[in-house]
Amino acid sequence: MVDLDAAIGYVVAHGDAVDRARLAYLRTGQAPPADVLDKAEIGQVTGGGWPAYWGTDVPSVDATCFRLAELDDLGAIGRPAARKALAWLGRSQRPDGMWEEDAKLAGVAPPWAQPGDDEARLYLTTNAAFWLVVGGPPDGDDGEHATRIARAAEAFRASLRSDGSWPSFLVTGWLGCALLYHLGWFYESAQIQVALADRVPEMTAADTASLFSALRRIGMSTEDWLLTAARRRLSETQRSDGGWESDDGDQFNVHTTLTAIRALR
Repeated sequence: MVDLDAAIGYVVAHGDAVDRARLAYLRTGQAPPADVLDKAEIGQVTGGGWPAYWGTDVPSVDATCFRLAELDDLGAIGRPAARKALAWLGRSQRPDGMWEEDAKLAGVAPPWAQPGDDEARLYLTTNAAFWLVVGGPPDGDDGEHATRIARAAEAFRASLRSDGSWPSFLVTGWLGCALLYHLGWFYESAQIQVALADRVPEMTAADTASLFSALRRIGMSTEDWLLTAARRRLSETQRSDGGWESDDGDQFNVHTTLTAIRALR
């Protein structure tokens, strides 16, 4: 069994003000203080995205999606900063329906966001489209928002192999699955779920939490067999201190734990 009380205690003990505000919103819907929101939104560039690294004005698709996840945990997806970021994501979609990082980031981007890389392009496409789904259309939308999401879904569907696997990183699978499930492509989504279920027993805590929270966010039932398997895997990977381990270093353990709490709440 997952020990949610221990997970909450871990975030309280090790998180910063933004982390604790995310926890409060996820648990009770408590609105964060203004200074916490200011801190969470800091660094946004003029065009609307967030850069991957401080001191640069080049917005990153991957970094912007990461920041939107934090803002969603604060109940801030409807605030002006998030709306600007979502509008920037929409404008950044390529004519083929996909997303790719700015070529200026080629020397510094991680493998999953490298400009010119097919696997990275597919991952960024599912990630950006996922957040367009979560964020919803802008006020006075003329239908372009839905068109962008549909074009991204078609690009992802075109990449799927006959067995439901995909030519990209593991995370691309559950983000693409969430996208197709949201749009009603249930056969293709189910194929991906089968492929993911085979991987769950060996997944890291961070991957499991991310999969679970993404599919919950678009409305998949916790009784779904894939999410039942993910819950079991989270119970197996929870540490004795209540937290879950990140794949990106100890400094992200609180983020991973919050992602698990988001999935399990």
